[in-house]
Amino acid sequence: MLTSLAARAGLPENASLAEVVEAVRSMPYGRPRDRSARGALAEWRGTCSTKHALLAAILAEHWPHTRPQLVHRVYRCTPDDASRRFGPAAATAVPEEGLWDVHRYLTIDLNGNRVVIDVTFPSGPAWDGATSMPLACGPGTDHPSGPGPDADKRALEAAHCDPAVREPFIAGLSEPATPPRGGLV
Repeated sequence: MLTSLAARAGLPENASLAEVVEAVRSMPYGRPRDRSARGALAEWRGTCSTKHALLAAILAEHWPHTRPQLVHRVYRCTPDDASRRFGPAAATAVPEEGLWDVHRYLTIDLNGNRVVIDVTFPSGPAWDGATSMPLACGPGTDHPSGPGPDADKRALEAAHCDPAVREPFIAGLSEPATPPRGGLV
C-alpha cells in the first residue's frame, strides 16, 4: 500500500514517517464506497476509520517498531461542538440535545512514548513527527481496538449511537467546505 500511496501523493521513494502521515492526512474526508483501507486509497478519500486503517497497515509493514494501535473514542457532540470543530454543515445535523459518536484514531510508539496520530481531516497544522496531534473529536472514553477493529467500532456504535441521528451528521462532515479543525468517523 505504501507504493500506491507514494505514487498518488507524490512522495519520494524513501519517504519519512512524517511524510507518510501527512500524505494520508491530505486525503479528502468522505466515505469511500469500499469502506476499507484499500477503498480509501483507491478512491483517494476516507473517514477516520478508513484513513487510520490505511495508516496503521502501512506503519505495521514499513515501521513495525512504531507498534501502531487503533483506538476508538466514544464521545458526545453538541451543536456548538460540531460548529467549532467541523463547521456549519455538520452542526446543522446535530440535534439540540447532541449525539453520541465513535471516532477512530491511532497511537504509535516513538522513543518509548505513545503518540496520538489523527489524520481524519486534511486541515490543521502538519504533524511535527514527534508529538501527539490534537484529536478531531471532543473528550470521551477510549477503547483500544483488538484484532478486529471494524467489528470493535461497529459494536461501540451499536451500543452508543443512534444511526438515524448519526448518519446525517456524517453526511454533514463530508460537505465540500473544509472543517475549521477536527473531524471523525
